[in-house]
Amino acid sequence: MRCQPRHEGQVYICLKNVQTCLLCDEPAEAEMPICVACEIELPWLGEHCQTCALPLSSAGLTCGECLLEPPTFERVVAPWLYGFPLDSLITRFKHNAKWPFGHLLADVLGQYLHHRFDEGLPRPDALLPVPLASQRLRQRGFNQAAMLARWLSTSLDLPCEETVLRRIKDTDAQQDLDAKARKRNLRQAFALVPDAAVQGRHLALVDDVLTTGATAQALARLLMEAGAARVDVYCLARTPKPGT
Repeated sequence: MRCQPRHEGQVYICLKNVQTCLLCDEPAEAEMPICVACEIELPWLGEHCQTCALPLSSAGLTCGECLLEPPTFERVVAPWLYGFPLDSLITRFKHNAKWPFGHLLADVLGQYLHHRFDEGLPRPDALLPVPLASQRLRQRGFNQAAMLARWLSTSLDLPCEETVLRRIKDTDAQQDLDAKARKRNLRQAFALVPDAAVQGRHLALVDDVLTTGATAQALARLLMEAGAARVDVYCLARTPKPGT
């Protein structure tokens, strides 16, 4: 079953003619539909943990949680902090099917990843979108992580393997739970398809937002136990620590 929404019109124009910014309706100077001023105003992630991308006060550090209990995934790569107006753009894409916002954010994430690859971040062998619970998929009609992974697949020239991971257990919404409850909620929630090509590969999970990292950790552990060589996480935004 493919849940890619059918969209007959253009998501946005990628030619050299003038287009307007999706955020402010002013002319956009670049090929993407966002003006320089709005792009600068997005909540770019500053100094952060080198493993989980949690915002920190200094560069080149690893947060206390990752030092005490290193996660199974190698690194989280995210360009933004989850804050205004990015949170609104993600919500409109995810819950209101405003796909142009998702496509725009995926394109900027792709540019950011190209920059990180040039700086030495290893390129993965494939992109794996975080699977959505079947009930939520029926309600929403699409998996936003799968859409992001498809767009990234094009911009990064990497295969998107949507069927490797399955969510075999419908769970409560993660955003309603604390960190410990999130971990309990995800026990035995995921599985690999039979004969999944995982052994010895560097794989990158794709999602919209990383909060506690419980979902990424559960999936990374599953992949590493199946023989993956490395698992990274690519997402649009990282939430700050509660209370900060």
